[in-house]
Amino acid sequence: MDTEIRPCSSLSICLLFFLFSSLNIQNCVATDNISSGQSLSGNQTIVSKEGNFVLGFFTPGNSRNYYVGIWYKKISVRTVIWVANRATPITNTSSAEFKISEDGKLVLLNSSKILFWSSNSTPSTSDSTVAVLLDTGNLVIRNGSNTTIWQSFDHPTDTQMPGGWIGVNKITGEFQSITSWENPENPAPGLFSQSMDPGGSNQYVLLWNGSEIYWRSGLWNGQYFTTVPFSRGSIPFNVTFVDNKQQKYIMYTILDSSFITRSVIGSSGLLTQLYWVDSTQEWQSIFSQPSAQFYVYSLCGNFGICDLKSSDNICRCSYGFEPASMKEWELKVWSSGCVRKTSLRCSNKSSAGGEEDGFLEMTNMRLPASPRNLLGGSAEDCEKACLNNCSCNAYAYVSGCSIWTGDIRNLQQLYDGDSEAGTLYLRLAASDFPGSSRSHKLVIYRTLSVIGGVLGILCVLGLIWTFQRRKRIRMARQVEGSLIQFTYGDLQHVTKNFSEKLGSGGFGPVFKGTLSDSTEVAVKKLEGLRQGEKQFRTEVSTLGVIQHVNVVRLRGFCSKGSKRLLVYEYMSGGSLDSHLFQNNSTVLDWKMRYQIILGIARGLAYLHEKCRECIIHCDVKPDNVLVDRDFCAKVADFGMAKLMGRDFSRVLTTMRGTIGYLAPEWISGLPITSKVDVYSFGMMLFELISGERNTTHSADGSKIFYPSLAATKVIEGDILSLLDHRLNGAADIEELTRVCRVACWCIQDSEAHRPTMGQVVQILEGVMEVSVPPLPRALQLLMED
Repeated sequence: MDTEIRPCSSLSICLLFFLFSSLNIQNCVATDNISSGQSLSGNQTIVSKEGNFVLGFFTPGNSRNYYVGIWYKKISVRTVIWVANRATPITNTSSAEFKISEDGKLVLLNSSKILFWSSNSTPSTSDSTVAVLLDTGNLVIRNGSNTTIWQSFDHPTDTQMPGGWIGVNKITGEFQSITSWENPENPAPGLFSQSMDPGGSNQYVLLWNGSEIYWRSGLWNGQYFTTVPFSRGSIPFNVTFVDNKQQKYIMYTILDSSFITRSVIGSSGLLTQLYWVDSTQEWQSIFSQPSAQFYVYSLCGNFGICDLKSSDNICRCSYGFEPASMKEWELKVWSSGCVRKTSLRCSNKSSAGGEEDGFLEMTNMRLPASPRNLLGGSAEDCEKACLNNCSCNAYAYVSGCSIWTGDIRNLQQLYDGDSEAGTLYLRLAASDFPGSSRSHKLVIYRTLSVIGGVLGILCVLGLIWTFQRRKRIRMARQVEGSLIQFTYGDLQHVTKNFSEKLGSGGFGPVFKGTLSDSTEVAVKKLEGLRQGEKQFRTEVSTLGVIQHVNVVRLRGFCSKGSKRLLVYEYMSGGSLDSHLFQNNSTVLDWKMRYQIILGIARGLAYLHEKCRECIIHCDVKPDNVLVDRDFCAKVADFGMAKLMGRDFSRVLTTMRGTIGYLAPEWISGLPITSKVDVYSFGMMLFELISGERNTTHSADGSKIFYPSLAATKVIEGDILSLLDHRLNGAADIEELTRVCRVACWCIQDSEAHRPTMGQVVQILEGVMEVSVPPLPRALQLLMED
């Protein structure tokens, strides 16, 4: 039972207390603090003034280690909210000391008087320095002037308490985060943490290993974080977000003092808001983020498999693997992952003899991210490529070969009908295959049998399909996700022999079509394409997995000899240029234009930064932005550079005219990066602002290059004069200023001076400030001419 430090009634009692315990006489002090010269050891504790919290030594679970921590006093279940020496436990508390040092710091010394932990607070030599445990659960150190020089709320462990904060010190760059325990019996820092967004946006995030973001709170909109339930007032919390020159932080407070709650980042990566229920004497969850545990990055660790339909043991190891730490798995902490039972033979380095490594077929799997893609070859070539690479642990063949080297994370077991399900071939030592040490040969025999059976079924289906050919459209196998391979005859049928032309561009004409389920599509005929069919299919499969609300979805393709066609979702609103430049079109108001601008920026940022490999559009202009009936903007014709190959620069050259959207890199022959899209985006912004093409003619017939005029006006601060005259000045000046400045920054001559599209999005969302840009040198020379 814990012993509290209490005031002594007399000197004799204190002397007896000295004889029967190891305390100094100075330990007869107030219950809620530790003064200079006093210390805690053994079972001694201090208690906050109203009896809410206790500070002392504790042992978590079945551990034999001791830590100094703070826990609730009035709750029957010991619940620790803060740990001092979480990474440096001690094994004996009888002679250990937790005290104020001579220089005014809180320190923990073991029985050998070796320093195990220090508050590293501002030195204070005053004898009046004291550590006080407050009823909020905050442990503070105050100097002789009663000024707080250190507090535990500035150094949280795995828990954010009401009145505590998560944030960043803008002056020092230090982040104040909470980090999970390694497991329920070890408070050492684990792999998961909650922090303000390291990217600088006004939101907080959950991170794995301090680097991989797997959940975002959504931006602060002035009242709440957009994806956080408690910040919207649904439960008795008051959420505060502060952003000033010194710091940025979030804090929540409770509106009802009887409501006991805490926010904890668990050892399995879930951030949970809990509250205490007196009637059941247990903690109940209000909500957890992410919404489901399998969204946690690397939940099951290296080579661990997350089974989405398992209600208990959500993680398991594959054949040939076992938990790296059985103890942690028993505690339902799986981040240590799985390890091989038998080392791989590795045919290039092992001695002669023995059976070769093989591959375990794992169906209905979500394929891991960041594969190494190999060009050309068959599925057999893909298997050999992995087998001959000692670092290769798995491969997949989906219209191309992908291999994974090193550790594999985020393996997830899906089920029939899931569009993301694929087949992964996991490399195993021959002895680890289920059933037999000769399973590699058995797998081959079974594979051949399956292939034979599948071929037989396909033959039967082929006969049925032939008889049904005239009655319905033939749609072949799915390539990846929902990407469908069409025959040329299919597309002739759905487009009524390409009779309804929607438009034409540098890559070929586009026709409207209707599928058998009445879905409307846009079919683009690609012209001048000389790519090999395998490479074309590989590139198309890459584009097919791209899904974003601001990117036109690719539904399918056709590749038959020289006939190459792409099938997109149909956008009923048509192209953006038809709404900006045609006299009979509806005039877009400023609010609509701003949402279109933001949508285009988000779509390009996704292509540049969120796809498995960066996709450079290379032809950003109003003609290649489509809108739906609600005027949601979507980037179209993305990835054409990948499909056109060497011919792409020729196509662009024919399209650009005298002055267009192309960055100086195209003209000077410099290497192309995603910054060429940023330049084109900037040029397009001028057109969205003015409602006219960038190159126009004045009344006397001379050419006017609008970006030159606009850049000058932006620098001079004459923003409103740039607005489309049809809007009669009806625009948000702050938004207009922001867009004009962004446009000028985007068209800077040097790509190093242009922002990324991700930064553009943050500026447009108001997360980042944008300064007055310099006048691009090229525009300055153009004006002088």
